Amino acid sequence: MTHWLLRYRFAPDYLGRRGAFRAEHLRLAWEVADEGTLILGGAAGDPPDEGLLVFTTRAAAQAFAAADPYVAEGLVLDWTLKPWATVVGALAATPVRP
Repeated sequence: MTHWLLRYRFAPDYLGRRGAFRAEHLRLAWEVADEGTLILGGAAGDPPDEGLLVFTTRAAAQAFAAADPYVAEGLVLDWTLKPWATVVGALAATPVRP
């Protein structure tokens, strides 16, 4: 088992434009989180230049990106998805202890 890291690269005007789409983006994110497939998510950087979201499945991450208004409205320039072998912490997919 592994986690999936979805990484968004934000447009330079992301902060100025996100207000119109933020409520729908957050509604979708919380819906997926409440289903248990989105573990953590949020913007990174100061000012934010990317978004990082951790999912339990590849399919859930892809579906989220496909439905996200930030992607549809061009606030996200591109996104990548990669498996993340989490091994330390309470939520690690495959805990490894010495």
